[in-house]
Parts: sequence; structure tokens; C-alpha cells
Amino acid sequence: MSLDKYTTKNDGVINREISTDDLSDQDDVKTESKWQRFIKFIEVQPMGDLSASQMFLYNYDLKPVEEARRTWRWYNYATFWIADSFNINTWQIASSLMQTPTSLNWYTTWLSVWVGYLLAGIFLSIISRIGLNGISFPIASRLSFGLFGSAWPIINRVVCSAVWFSVQSAVAGPTVTLMLHSIFGKNLPQRMSKELDGGDLTVYQFLGIFLFFVFQAFFLWIPPHKLKYLFTVKAYFSIFGGFGLLIWALVKADGLGSVLSRPNGVQGSALAWAFVESTLNALSNFATLITNSPDFSRFAYSQKSFAMKYLVHTISIPVCFSITSLIGILVTASAENLYGETYWSPLEVMEKYLEHYTPGIRAGVFFIALAFAVAQLGTNISANSLSFGTDLTALCPRLLNIRRGSYLCLLIGLAMCPWKLISSSSTFTTYLSAYSVFLSSIAGVMASDYYYVRRGHINLPDLYSLRSPSDKSKLSMYAYNKIGVNWRAFVAYICGILPNIVGFVGATGRKVPIGAVYVYRINFFAGFFSAFIIYAILCYVFPIETGIPKLKPFEKGWFEETHDVEHFEEDLFGHEIHHGVERYENEDDMSLLQRKEKV
Repeated sequence: MSLDKYTTKNDGVINREISTDDLSDQDDVKTESKWQRFIKFIEVQPMGDLSASQMFLYNYDLKPVEEARRTWRWYNYATFWIADSFNINTWQIASSLMQTPTSLNWYTTWLSVWVGYLLAGIFLSIISRIGLNGISFPIASRLSFGLFGSAWPIINRVVCSAVWFSVQSAVAGPTVTLMLHSIFGKNLPQRMSKELDGGDLTVYQFLGIFLFFVFQAFFLWIPPHKLKYLFTVKAYFSIFGGFGLLIWALVKADGLGSVLSRPNGVQGSALAWAFVESTLNALSNFATLITNSPDFSRFAYSQKSFAMKYLVHTISIPVCFSITSLIGILVTASAENLYGETYWSPLEVMEKYLEHYTPGIRAGVFFIALAFAVAQLGTNISANSLSFGTDLTALCPRLLNIRRGSYLCLLIGLAMCPWKLISSSSTFTTYLSAYSVFLSSIAGVMASDYYYVRRGHINLPDLYSLRSPSDKSKLSMYAYNKIGVNWRAFVAYICGILPNIVGFVGATGRKVPIGAVYVYRINFFAGFFSAFIIYAILCYVFPIETGIPKLKPFEKGWFEETHDVEHFEEDLFGHEIHHGVERYENEDDMSLLQRKEKV
């Protein structure tokens, strides 16, 4: 037997494999089929002596984040939310409400946005605290759903990420067409006006969407813990674009006219429900980030500084998103005062500006459209492609890492037809509500398990092994049973979805009881708290046997700990893995290994 060490570059990451197998055994190589050789060629993390189930439970992308990758401080999260708030979707949520038959006036709409994003900040802080243990969403879901039961919420989140990535890319497509229009001539839309099959969009519109997908591809290469630099840059670009368009719109329209003095379109109980629906639209816009917030909070510099991060989330989210929404409302109002028509997208407003094709207008539209493109890019990566890639590493770790998963998300998103979902404001808001139904139920189960059932207690090694590392004769406390599924979580998850099903059917145009419609209007709350309460009751009636503090239902107690994960593999396996793959983000990190080996 021989000991060989080598390094290879795979997806821009240096992989170091240490194998004790006899690599000179040519007979084994000859018996491999072409398919087996192909799989070995494309694999990102060779399995070595790990089985497929072990790779599902533990791999580099899923392991607890060590100190070297904990680089996000409170101000990085603040700039993250500043950058994330300036995106087209945030503009549309507020301004689209001024376009509906039961439209609210501007200050009622803005107040509902404040309330909605304040609630979003609170819910996000609740779920993100789980990630401060250094674990991502796929691992956090194992706490409640079980080691293998977590595959369902992961799949659920993966599907939602892919669909939303596609929708956000389609929303951002006009930013590219605006830039092309500014450069290549006033009649460019007419020269490329041929409709594609189905008549949903023209060649000109599709070109913008396609080029935005290409634009995103360059940035999917950035590793997660270095994305903070992208969000910092995006924050400056976004502020320039948002406030630049606002000032331009106010000057061009010579004020806001009578738009802001318009009363609410409804009164009484109808006004109250319109306010609730507007609030929940803002909250639903955050359903994705609420659910997968551990994917970002795990990179926090210190687990102990959660109070500061809680304030950052709870304060910066409503402030930043409400300011962006106000800008969207004012730009929509100024455009209506100027053109006599309501435009629910800032890109449509700039398209109208280009009807006067002067050099100054062309330059202004180009740079503001570029700022919006950068803003949309950061939002799509943070909320969708990164979540998609992180979650897929749990489902297929041998062939996929976060980077490859992000690119797969891009390809799937391009293959969809998201422009049908964003063809009108009513369709757009309907999709937002439907999207949050499933994720709110998952978040409710996770919150109930961590805060009420476990009171913050986590045994990290047991989250990565079917057998308890401390006692191999016993199952992991998060396996629950031989199939690794916690049935209580799935019952609670289904109970969280059921109250919204009938209302969702009504939202598609079918006639349903009015009570179901009212429940569906508060879909996030209905899903979250139904799942939360049912899970807590089930865990009381059918107690979980291990890993749960012995407390009465309303007895006080909190058992959260700070975890040392610098030598996590030794805690998990009893030794460092020598058959797996050690990965380095750049060649300079090789010196760390060399110093470590000398010691």
C-alpha cells in the first residue's frame, strides 16, 4: 500500500485528497465502466471511505462554520439589508397596491409596509438565531424534521429558490434592455419587436432576461463568506440608483400633483382587510430569507453578540425596505402625475423617459438601470441561488457544492417561463402569497422545536451522524427512529398548510367561503403559528426521548451553548478524515496546512 498526496483544481477550489488506497492497482481501474470513470471525473467531493448516507450527513459545505469563516460583523449585516432593500421587487410591492381596484392611498400603503417589514425583521431574527450555532438551514431543519426527514424541507426550499430565482431574473431583465436601448438607438425595441411563441414577450424583452442570466453567472463564483464585499458595493450602487431616480422623477413631473391627496379606494372593514393584505404582502416577500436565514447567520463573527444582530435585523429591515418602498410610491405618483397612468415598476417609468431620446436622458437611464441590475443581482444571490446551492449540497454532496448548485439554479431558472407570473400586479401579489404558505409552516416547526421544545439546546455531533458519536450503540438523538424521520414535525407542517389551502384556491379565481379567504389573507401567520402550536402539543403528548430538557410546559429554562467547532471532525469521528477532501479557497491557504503539518 502506498500513501499519495496530491492537489487538483476543481471549480476554482483546490482540493486535497489523501488516499491510502493503492492507486497503482491497474486491474481495478480497467474494470471500471465509462460511466463510473465519468462520475469520478465530475465528482467534487470524492467519497473515500464514506458511504452515500454519510456524505449526506457530513461534508465540507454543511459542516459547522469554523472561526476562519466567521467574518460577518453587525455592520456587514446592516449593509446587507441596505443593499437588499434596494431592489425592483420592493418597489413593486408598494406601488402595485396603488394600482389595484381596492387601492390604498400612499400613507396607508406606506404604513402597512412599515408594519410588514417590522414583522419580517422579527421573524427573521427568530430563525436566524439557530444558525448562530454555525449551522446552515439544511442542518437546522434536521433538529425538528430528523436527519433524513430534513430532505423534504430542503427539497421544498430548493424548488421555491429555483422558481423565485427565475422570477427575480425576469423582473430584472428590463434593466438590461434599458441599457441596450440607451446605447443602440431609440427604435431598438421596434427593430426587435417580433413576438416569441405564445406571445408573452418579444425578442427584445427575452434578450434582456437572457443577458441578465449571463450577467449573474460571473458572480455565482464568489464563495458565501466573501459575499459581504458584493453587498457593500451593491449598497452604494443601489442608493445612487434609488435616490437618483426619485430626484429625477420629482423634477421631471414638477411635483406630485393630486396623486398623494387621493383617498383610500375602500372604507370600513374592506379598508382594514386591504391593510392586512398589504402588510402580509411585505412579510411574504421575506418568506425565503426568513426560512434560510441560518445560511447567513452562521457566518456571524461571534455567537454571543446576537443581541446586536437582533437589533440590526429588527431595525434595519423595516427602515431600509420602507424607505425603498416610499421611493417607489413617490416615483409611481410622479409618473402618474406626468403621464396620467400608474406604473408599478420603476423600469417602466424609465422606459417612458426614453421616449425623449436626448443624450442626458440616455446617460441617466443607463446608469440608474445599471444600479438596479446590481441591486437585483445581490438580492437574487442572497435569497435564492446561494440557498439553492447550500441546500443541494445536502442532497447530492458527491457531485455538487454551493458553487455548482448555484449554477444549476441559474440553468433551471432560465428554462422556466417566469414572465407569466409577473405579467400583472395582481398575478405578482398572488404568487407572493402562495409562495409563503409552505415556507411559513416549515419556519413554524423549526421555531417551536428550537425555542420551546429544546430551549436552545443542540448537540452538534449528533446532527451529523446516524449513530451517536458519544455512544455508537445508540441512534443519534436527531434520528428519532431507524428511518431518521420525526413524524411530529411532518404532522405539524401539514397542519400549518391546511388552513391556507382553500383560500389559495379562492385566490386563483374559484369561489370559496369568505372565511377561508380571510384566513388566507393572513397566510404567513396562519401557517407559522399553526405549525408552531401543533408541534409543541405533539411533543408534549408524544415526548421526544433524548436531547430534550426535562421541563414542564411553561417552566422557565434556556440551555443554549457556545460551540467550539475548530476540531469538529475529531469530535464527530474520533479522528480527522483522511479519505475525504480538504478544500481551500485560494493557494495562500496552503501555507496554513503546511504549518499545521509541521506541528
